[in-house]
Amino acid sequence: MIDEATRLWTPDPERVAGSNLARFRAFAGREGDGYDALHDWSVAEPEAFWTAVWDFCEVIAETRGERVLTDARDIKAATFFPDARLNFAQNLLRRRDDAPALIFRAEDRFAERMSWRELHDLVSRLHRALRAMGVRKGDRVAGFMPNMPETVAAMLAAASLGAVWSSCSPDFGVRGVLDRFGQIGPKVLFAADGYVYGGREHDSLERIGGILAELPEIERAVIVPLLNDRPDISALEGRAALLDDVIAEHEAGEIEYVMTGFNDPLYIMYSSGTTGLPKCILHGAGGTLLQHLKEHRLQVDVHPVDRLFYFTTCGWMMWNWLVSGLASEATLLLYDGSPFHPDANAVFDFIEAEKGEIFGTSAKFIDACAKEGVRPAETHDLSAVKTILSTGSPLAPAGFDHVYRDWKADVQLASIAGGTDILGCFVGGAPTEPVWRGEIQKPQLGLDVRVLDEEGRPVTGEQGELCCMNAHPSMPLGFWNDPDGSRYHEAYFDRYENVWRHGDWAMMTERRGLVIYGRSDATLNPGGVRIGTAEIYRQVEALPEVLEALVIGQDWQDDVRIVLFVRLAAGARLDEALEERIRNQIRRNATPRHVPAKIVAVADIPRTLSGKIVELAVRNVVHGRPVKNRDALANPEALELFRDLPELGS
Repeated sequence: MIDEATRLWTPDPERVAGSNLARFRAFAGREGDGYDALHDWSVAEPEAFWTAVWDFCEVIAETRGERVLTDARDIKAATFFPDARLNFAQNLLRRRDDAPALIFRAEDRFAERMSWRELHDLVSRLHRALRAMGVRKGDRVAGFMPNMPETVAAMLAAASLGAVWSSCSPDFGVRGVLDRFGQIGPKVLFAADGYVYGGREHDSLERIGGILAELPEIERAVIVPLLNDRPDISALEGRAALLDDVIAEHEAGEIEYVMTGFNDPLYIMYSSGTTGLPKCILHGAGGTLLQHLKEHRLQVDVHPVDRLFYFTTCGWMMWNWLVSGLASEATLLLYDGSPFHPDANAVFDFIEAEKGEIFGTSAKFIDACAKEGVRPAETHDLSAVKTILSTGSPLAPAGFDHVYRDWKADVQLASIAGGTDILGCFVGGAPTEPVWRGEIQKPQLGLDVRVLDEEGRPVTGEQGELCCMNAHPSMPLGFWNDPDGSRYHEAYFDRYENVWRHGDWAMMTERRGLVIYGRSDATLNPGGVRIGTAEIYRQVEALPEVLEALVIGQDWQDDVRIVLFVRLAAGARLDEALEERIRNQIRRNATPRHVPAKIVAVADIPRTLSGKIVELAVRNVVHGRPVKNRDALANPEALELFRDLPELGS
């Protein structure tokens, strides 16, 4: 259940008229369409829609080819633009002037600005250096890097050669890196000498040595200085060189882009891997480009003058999404480190100083700001901000309230949802439409998103599985090392015939907005009734004593009982009175079925490196089952807090 919907924001007519979406309607001959009618057309006539997106966004290509979509009726077999030839990097390096392309901060310690001309020059030198190392189309190039300008340049250089880029953030342990890169065999590794977090410098050279020792297929490691101008790399087996030395022999100049097919690989992304080895998800060059162009320009309303920010690491798909903003000629604001160092104003200071128009973050960050009493509306000039994006987990209605009350009243708050699986969004923003409390605005153009019941019937106003009924360009090419496609099929297509089941438990409202209740594979089933965990989080985390919560279903007496773990605010104590308040809050605002059988206080809650809590991993610990790939967690030690708890034995 959600609170009765309240309209929180409506775009003014001037903003609607000046939006890219309004221009696209005219371009596509759909001037009279509202958003819902435009969406209906986009899924009914996919060839016309995606061709219009290609032309409107001025995709740079050697050829588009005659065919737009083949095998459209079979989602897995469908292929977009099979005859097109293009280069992903060329589309992101459209400009070559002295305006800023990248503005970087690592907490309060490091800062850098890189113009479009400087970015192009660095990419061109790296392009030549990688080519001299023998990197060819289809080879893998990996990054063990912070979110810094050189990371963007390394990815673009790899893509300019038709190579495949894959990255993870530098806070991964060696085992976590090996579980990912060890599956794909990279030829070249880019790695920074360290990173900063929470005001401390963290050296990465020892871990880089461990990675190289276990991955002999890496022929060269390019070490990017961050902590030191000339880090000592003598211990790295003679296989490493500093960035400046690698590019010293190569002059900046024109880039000889290698043309790839629309469906040739560009990125390898990874599932979280907390219940087994991460799945290696292969994404294509053209599908990634076209989907991101559509999302940035039509759904987020990115313009060439905009400054685009998303708080992310290089281990989260939002980094890839952010970098594609260059194809819309936006300036990217790159931030690395803790968003709460030196204090909770760190990110807001950055946005204010650089006059960012689009502010992207996680629902957990918004919730943390609310808990900490952060009120940037009172302390910062956010007049340039026109859109706030939130993802990573469902944004509770109270999160909407906090943003509009304490951040900015006149702003589009777009909760978005999709993921690594499609490197984009199934549902998210619609800049010409109102924002309703607790709702994601709309299904995204070109994707026939429905909520299906157990029998596979579309439902409105009822909870069910979030599904996509049609093919779209950024569906994965498949999984790495999955020759018969069985793992790919099992991940998305094993529930409904010819339908992508995404794994989110959701509801579509009468307005065609979406509410997501959590992952359906973590859905609770007490007494056979399916309950989304986010419904419980929304109520519990509204209490000031509760900083964070995690819910699992514990197998108990031939059924499942709900167990709620809470991390409490300083000075709070889980006594009978607080337990009763928690239960009453849930019973009153959800249903009696949502009330937990057990409430347990814990000192910490485990989460992935991108900030997502790991319900399934905790459930495995509670049931005495192993948790694989603990290096995927930011705080794996927290799992031990859930092992053999006496409270759960009765």
